Amino acid sequence: MENTLKIALAQISPVWLDREKTLEKVMNSTANAASKGARLVIFGEAILPGYPFWLDRMNGAEFNSTCQKEIHAHYIQQAVNIESGHLNPLCDLAKNVNISIYLGTIERPNDRGGHSLYCSMIFIDNHGEIKSVHRKLMPTYEERLSWSPGDGHGLVTHAVPPFTVGGLNCWENWMPLARAAMYAQGEDLHVSIWPGNKRNTEKLIPVIAMESRSFVVGVSGMFSKDDIPDSFPYAEKMRKLTTETLADGGSCIAAPDGSWVVEPLTNKEETIIAVLDHKKVLEERQNFDPSGHYSRPDVLSLNINRERQSILK
Repeated sequence: MENTLKIALAQISPVWLDREKTLEKVMNSTANAASKGARLVIFGEAILPGYPFWLDRMNGAEFNSTCQKEIHAHYIQQAVNIESGHLNPLCDLAKNVNISIYLGTIERPNDRGGHSLYCSMIFIDNHGEIKSVHRKLMPTYEERLSWSPGDGHGLVTHAVPPFTVGGLNCWENWMPLARAAMYAQGEDLHVSIWPGNKRNTEKLIPVIAMESRSFVVGVSGMFSKDDIPDSFPYAEKMRKLTTETLADGGSCIAAPDGSWVVEPLTNKEETIIAVLDHKKVLEERQNFDPSGHYSRPDVLSLNINRERQSILK
C-alpha cells in the first residue's frame, strides 16, 4: 500500500456572504489542488458563504434590532441547503478530478426546518458523494447569536488512504472528549478548520499532534475590510467599524511528534501543498497510542450519541 498522501490547504477569503461566487472560488481552488496531484483539499470554517464577523463589530447582542434581523435574513438566504443541490457542482468536480474535500459551511438544513443556521463541516469523497455533515457541537461565544448547537451525527472518520481522516470545527478542537471520539475511530490525520488567525493554530495544532500521535492540519480563512461587499446590508457601517484584519490565515500542518511540517502561513491567499508519510504515524505510535496500547478502556470510556437531532421522533 502506498504510504504517502498529498494534501492541499486552501487558505482563501470568501466572496463574503455570496454563496454562488464563493462556491466558484472554492471550485477553482479544488481544481488547482487536483492539478497539483493533491488527493484531499481542505477549506476553512464557514468559508461558504462566510463567517459572521459583524456580530462583534455591530452590537450583535442587541435584542430585536432591525439591523441584526436584516443581516441575519441575508445570511440565511446565502447559506448552504444541501437538499436544494447547492453543493452539486462541487460534488461533480470532486468526482471528475478524483479528490476528496473537507469544506466549512453555514448550513440551513431541512431536517431542522430550513430557517436556522449551523456551522457544518462537510466531507465529500473522491466519488463526489457527501459522506458526512458535522454540525458544530457548540458555537463559540458570539457565534451563538447566529448559529445553532449541532449534534454528534457527524463525529465520524473517513478513509483517504493510507490515512483515516476526521475533523472538527474551530474551538471544538479544544474539547478533549470530541478529540477522543475521533482518536477512538482510528484517526491518524486530524483536520481542524478555523475562520482565521494564527493565534488559533500556532499553539494548539502541535499539542493535538503530540496527544494523538497523528498528523494535524489547521486550515484558516482570510478576511479584511476589503472583503466587505456592497451587497452586505449596512456595508458602509461595517467598513467604518473594521479597521484591522479580522482573519489573517494561519494555516499549518504538524507532524505526529509535534514538529512543524508547514508553519502557520499568514496574510496571503495560497494553496499549500504537502506530502504526508503515514510511516511517521506508525513510528510515533510505538511509545504512545491514545486509543490503543496506552488506553485503559476498562477504566476510562466514552459514549457518543450520533443521533441526528430533530423535534420529530
